[in-house]
Amino acid sequence: MHRFLFLVSFLLTTLAASAQRDTLITISSSGGLQFDQKRLVVKPNTRLRLIFQNKDDMAHNLVVTRPNSRLRVVEFALALGAKGPAQHHVPIMDDVLAHTTSIEPGNTDSLTVTLAEGAYPFVCTYPGHGSIMYGVIYATNQPKLLPAPETDRNLPNPERTAEAAHHHAAESGHPYSLQLPAVYRTFMPDCGPAAIAVGLPDPEGGQSYVFDAGQCRLRYAWSGGFVDNTEQWDGKGQRFTKLVGDIYFRDTGGFPWKIGTTKQKVPQFKGYRLINRYPEFRYIVNGVEIRELIKPMASGRGLVRIFTLSPSKQSVTFVTTSQPGIRFKPSVGRVQNGAIQLPNGTRQFSLTVSTL
Repeated sequence: MHRFLFLVSFLLTTLAASAQRDTLITISSSGGLQFDQKRLVVKPNTRLRLIFQNKDDMAHNLVVTRPNSRLRVVEFALALGAKGPAQHHVPIMDDVLAHTTSIEPGNTDSLTVTLAEGAYPFVCTYPGHGSIMYGVIYATNQPKLLPAPETDRNLPNPERTAEAAHHHAAESGHPYSLQLPAVYRTFMPDCGPAAIAVGLPDPEGGQSYVFDAGQCRLRYAWSGGFVDNTEQWDGKGQRFTKLVGDIYFRDTGGFPWKIGTTKQKVPQFKGYRLINRYPEFRYIVNGVEIRELIKPMASGRGLVRIFTLSPSKQSVTFVTTSQPGIRFKPSVGRVQNGAIQLPNGTRQFSLTVSTL
């Protein structure tokens, strides 16, 4: 009888200890390309189930890395290029401990990981996101010894990040070595909060542009450089990124597509994929999926916008906004009264936007 009671007591104690080591935490994306919780604290050897809810307007993932490995994982994720979407933008490497899949807006995924004592970064490794969208999981029995959030080097702020990354960002305005084409999700002037800045390889002085994911359209393009993100590293995530160079094209119109003759619905942004490091944006309006890939002209100052459309029996019109010193050259049809009427059944066309 005593042996039976001892066994029952032992099992209950074991189950209670196990329950204490199992923890469920829900984390969400928030405005400004941030996680709503940036610092999580658990006991060592806790089996942590982390649920990630994507409340943003574009896709994200959540990757848990080994200590001091966030920037390395972000760089390898960016180097995936066209392979990125198939791998959920997660590189296959020992520094990755656990990760979710790519999560579209409004969806949820989870991961489970057991962490020994230490500080484990978590980060979104989508191109352009990992420099500011990250946090840390502390596995510790002494939470009172953790640094205050305002001095924590593992949280988004140049004064709290790794010294090497801080030094590089302070000198160049970028968190790691810049390789073009480059994609940054950031705050840009004269654009909605879902701005995506893209730096293009261009031997004639550098060209860049901003795509507004909230409105699904190109906002402006400039030459002479890319961006300076230095002021983004103050941890607030609300300051505008500075563009380097001069704007030569600005689209002052609205959403450029008119599909069919019925009332136009609000376009829905569906994310982007990288093709040889160039982002191809995807959005849907009135049942038609449109993919847009933007590259620099082979010579001179200008952009080539390549559009791919899903099959549709509706009429399709692209509306341009004329401005001094800018020429529009479509691959099919012609510009009449500021509009390009595409022939029925057109699946792909390009529009060259250049300076005169």
